[in-house]
Amino acid sequence: MRPIAAVSARRASEVSRAVLISAAMVVMAALCFAAQAKASDLVVAYDQSQLLRLPRPVSSVIIGNPSIADVAIQGGNLLVVTGKTFGVTNIIALDSERNIIQDQRVVVQRDEVRIVNLNKGAVRQSYSCTPNCSPTLTIGDDKDYFEMISKHAEAKTKFSSGDTSENRGDQ
Repeated sequence: MRPIAAVSARRASEVSRAVLISAAMVVMAALCFAAQAKASDLVVAYDQSQLLRLPRPVSSVIIGNPSIADVAIQGGNLLVVTGKTFGVTNIIALDSERNIIQDQRVVVQRDEVRIVNLNKGAVRQSYSCTPNCSPTLTIGDDKDYFEMISKHAEAKTKFSSGDTSENRGDQ
């Protein structure tokens, strides 16, 4: 009888271990998905805009963290939400009597499909590949790379607006 009891105890131990591992995996998966966007969230790509149509005209808008997202009112009930940096914030739209029309959570995410990171040790450089790869400004990139790309983008903007009074970044 003793060998049967030992086998049963060992099987029970293996089953318990498998159940514990499965439970731990379910808990870890739940924690990972809790940080992601919910179905009711407005998801905006970094440096992109999304339209948010409200049920009635808006009088004013409050942005939880203006460094994450910006909002412009277009017409009476249409908001343009632009992702400025990665993160989560909220937008509260009020009518003329200061009643809440909508309190919307906004998640600004990186466009992982078209962005390629080049890592050289601790140095990161980002490229937008649509389909050819070009340097892009992305928060978290190497400081020198970011500054260089930023100067080039600024010079390009000035040139395209007709301002040719300054050096065009050929420094």
